[in-house]
Order: sequence, then structure tokens, then C-alpha cells
Amino acid sequence: MSLRSVCVFCGASPGASPVYREAAEALGQHLAERGIRLIYGGGAVGLMGVVADAALNAGGEVIGIIPQSLERAEIGHRNLTCLEVVDGMHARKARMAELSDAFIALPGGLGTLEELFEVWTWGQLGYHAKPLGLLEVNGFYSKLGDFLDHLVAERFVRPQHREMLQIAGNPQNLLDALSEWRPSAAPKWVDRAPV
Repeated sequence: MSLRSVCVFCGASPGASPVYREAAEALGQHLAERGIRLIYGGGAVGLMGVVADAALNAGGEVIGIIPQSLERAEIGHRNLTCLEVVDGMHARKARMAELSDAFIALPGGLGTLEELFEVWTWGQLGYHAKPLGLLEVNGFYSKLGDFLDHLVAERFVRPQHREMLQIAGNPQNLLDALSEWRPSAAPKWVDRAPV
């Protein structure tokens, strides 16, 4: 799969450890070096601002999508290639998904998890056939990975849907995995995709 644009979900907080910032910087830089456009939530603070700044500093293209109500709270990034202001969170997520070939979650809070799981659910339902990835930083997602495997073992998630989510400890390996990912079962409703 050719990746032209990747959506990154991440925190509007920098987190408790400098390793999260370092991972966001590395991801932004790798995206730019590969000529992959960054699509993200449009904020200038926390890991959101870090990944955007790193991509921009490496010469990359960065498109931010931010709801009008959060533009001030997340301090909409003013130096992006493009900052789109939309009506609300649903419009934000739909627009980010529309523009992206794949999705990556850096460490983040409830919003990051909600965005990841919603777009993953859309893939499970066949609204898209795009891979997802977790950038594993400092053990941040290790327990989540175990729990997801438990969901498969308990037959609440099918193996092919679990396989949509790649997990890697560095940006280069994660981008390689997303580029090489192929759906194991064709989505049923790709022609009716809302994103």
C-alpha cells in the first residue's frame, strides 16, 4: 500500500516523560522524510504540536483539522501547510479519515483512544480498508495490546480485525508495517464508506 497521507492521533498534553516528545518528533520527521503528508488534529500544544512541528521542520506537509470550539483551547497551529476549522468533533474525525491512507496513535488520553477505536470500528464495519498502528513508547500501549489479544481469544473481535492494528516500537518500523499491510478479508461495504 502506498502511503501518501497518515493521520496521527495523539495527546494535547506532552505526557509525563520526555520519551513521548522524542517519539512524536521522530514520527513527524520520518513522515516528512518519506514524503508522507501528516494529517492531525490541528493543535499547537502537547504531542500534537510536537509531531506537527517536527514534520514541518523536516520539510513535510502538515494538514490540521480542528473544531471551532477547540481552536482556542488547543491553540490552533498557525504555521501549518493548511489548518481547516470544522463544525465539531464528528466533522473533524470524518475529515481526517477522508484525507488519510493510514492511522497512527501516539500516546495520548481519552480523545486519542476514542479516535483510534472509532476509526478502527469503521474498518471493522467495512467503511474503509486502511491500516492502523500504535507507536509503542515506554510500554505505553503494552497492556492494551494484551487486552486486544484477549478480546480475540474470547471471540469478541475477529482475528482479521485485530490484524488491522500494527504495533511497533519505532516510527520507521511502524510505517513499514503499515505500508506492507493488506486486508485479510475484503470489507463488505467499501462502496458505502462515509469517510
